[in-house]
Amino acid sequence: MASVTCLFLLVGTGVASAQDVTLRLLMEDVPDTHVITPYLPEFEEKTGIKVEFEIVQYLDMHSKLVPQFLAPESSYDVIVVDNYWAGEFPAAGWLEPLDEYVARDNVDISKYIPAMLDMVGYYPMTGDDRSLYMLPFYNYTMCLIYRTDLMEDADLQAQYKDMTGNDLALPQSMTEYVEVCKFMQDNAENVYGSAMQAGRGDPIVMEWSNYLFALGGDYYDDNWNATINNDKAIQAIDYYMENVKEAAPKGALNFNLDDAFRVMSQGQAWSMITYNWMLAALDDPDKSKVAGKVAISPLPEGKSLAGGWGWGIAHNSPHKEEAWEFIKWVESFEIAKKRALNGGAPTRSDILLDPDVLAKYPHYKVVEEILAKSKPVPEFQYSTQMVEIVGRELSLIGAEGKEPQAAMDEAAQELNDLADKAGLQ
Repeated sequence: MASVTCLFLLVGTGVASAQDVTLRLLMEDVPDTHVITPYLPEFEEKTGIKVEFEIVQYLDMHSKLVPQFLAPESSYDVIVVDNYWAGEFPAAGWLEPLDEYVARDNVDISKYIPAMLDMVGYYPMTGDDRSLYMLPFYNYTMCLIYRTDLMEDADLQAQYKDMTGNDLALPQSMTEYVEVCKFMQDNAENVYGSAMQAGRGDPIVMEWSNYLFALGGDYYDDNWNATINNDKAIQAIDYYMENVKEAAPKGALNFNLDDAFRVMSQGQAWSMITYNWMLAALDDPDKSKVAGKVAISPLPEGKSLAGGWGWGIAHNSPHKEEAWEFIKWVESFEIAKKRALNGGAPTRSDILLDPDVLAKYPHYKVVEEILAKSKPVPEFQYSTQMVEIVGRELSLIGAEGKEPQAAMDEAAQELNDLADKAGLQ
């Protein structure tokens, strides 16, 4: 896809050594990129360092970055790293370690939510020998967004009480979540229980992982043996497919995020397991028919899929010091707060809980709690391939009726092969 280049060429008044330096960054075409661009002239005026954003679609990013890492000198200096790549890039030696930079300049990284720092900061995520390769940029951790008007509807409350003997309340387990989804599908007028993104590949994996984590499952155990085919994983598949078949729109097995958003924003669903920053769009009367009728909640059992991006420095950048100056600036409290107030998705507790930020986005207090308990898919050299394998098998189960145990046994073997190839077993 064609890229869009945003070039800021204001000549600053910074130090002489920075006058001729232009930092280049490959950025995804998302809101968290665009909330930074108005403030770039401030950085250029302060440092004399010019900044050039090349803004492209996500699918173009990996294929543009890797050749630069393999070249004698990268044309991209600051690297934004999706958590899918947060194992691959450091393991390959493509990112500059940041430990010495942080120590030298006394950068306080305790402000970051630990789960975010583990995901898009350190590699490996755990252990005594891990190093810091990134500072967290923004999050796309998932949550439950639901219709408050339906939860407060007296007739629905009475029907649910009569049918189950329980009060209609936010579900505390995946069993309860599926139960409420099916209840809403059957009893709320013209409403599906869940707006689902069950399309093949990344969409279905991102959504289903929340079911897996809620039930205490995972992709691997601590020794990198695949567990994607154990009882918890199969139960997660059963719950997920039950919701797809009995409480989601027809065609959900082909839906992506945009399709699910359309259903939810048109008032056609009770709930949506999605990225926390989607609440703002669903609460915008210009974009949504359910504005003022939606709220955010942790997922049942409290564990949700973490997602996010980090800032790193290319190992072969000719401008490493200048790149570090940019990262320090963009992650400073002042700029991070401006980004948040303009719709950015923070990774820092002090930003999420800042009084001014909370005044504009009261739900960020809940988001902070969600981020703290979230967990990502396993991060290693082959995370992307892992997601492709699991997504393929989940789609075969849903669309073609493949038997879940057989499908996940096959996936587990391939995941073990990936872990072995990475030298983890």
